[in-house]
Amino acid sequence: MADKSKKLSRWYFGGLSSAGAACVTHPLDLLKVHLQTQQKGKISIAQLTVSIIRNQGILALYNGLSASLLRQLTYSTIRFGVYEVGKQTFEKSGHTMLFHQKLLLAGFSGATGGVFGTPGDVINVRMQNDIKLPPEQRRNYKHALDGIVRIIQKEGLHKLFSGCSTATLRAALMNIGQLSFYDQVKITLLQTGYFKDNPITHIVSSVFAGAVATTLTQPLDVLKTRAMNAKPGEFKNLVDLFLYTAKLGPLAFFKGYVPAFIRLAPQTILTFVFLEQLKSNFGFYPPIPMS
Repeated sequence: MADKSKKLSRWYFGGLSSAGAACVTHPLDLLKVHLQTQQKGKISIAQLTVSIIRNQGILALYNGLSASLLRQLTYSTIRFGVYEVGKQTFEKSGHTMLFHQKLLLAGFSGATGGVFGTPGDVINVRMQNDIKLPPEQRRNYKHALDGIVRIIQKEGLHKLFSGCSTATLRAALMNIGQLSFYDQVKITLLQTGYFKDNPITHIVSSVFAGAVATTLTQPLDVLKTRAMNAKPGEFKNLVDLFLYTAKLGPLAFFKGYVPAFIRLAPQTILTFVFLEQLKSNFGFYPPIPMS
């Protein structure tokens, strides 16, 4: 009987897995965005959740879901796809990639995905943050594609790439934290002999990867969210945005860290559990090299 653990992923499995995970974790992502964009006062996650449900209804926790799915199907499909295809290409000879090589590949694939995923990210942040605005200031996008069309018509195509430089750097760090560390932790656990290639190992590996990814990306995530949600001309450039945030104190760069990790941990776990199941059931075996 063939060993399913030897199967390889299709290039698009990562995007499908991430989209499935996003459906579960979207409310946590929405809460994170709200905490990052608040300017005054402090409000707990519980208070924010109760306030949203009381004022807008429980479905308001899923505001921007279509944009979140659009982002995952662009950003995550590309970052996972480039990483997986690259890894399979380099490992064709039977030699496992070294950890630093995985770091470089993960960074490159993440940056690539970050560029193409920025429009979906802009729509996602705006739709999630809409319910915080006074009714007369709300954008009221019907769905992600409606948001894209209206931004192009009213603000220009370039506005879809607001915060692209920050998003790209963040995506590179996210990919390094998630993909390369997941791979390395999983390999290390399997080599101990105490773990098997099963969901328990996948969960442990993904929790560790999620923690690394959150720590690496949180400062950039805060800057990216502020840039994407800013009014036209509010910040001159990234330096101006950085200095504005720095004036609020060092912890301002880690605003929303707890919900970010609470959201990213299950997002990472579900993504990799779904990915491993897709690979196990619908993946393919590497071709046997010709002698």
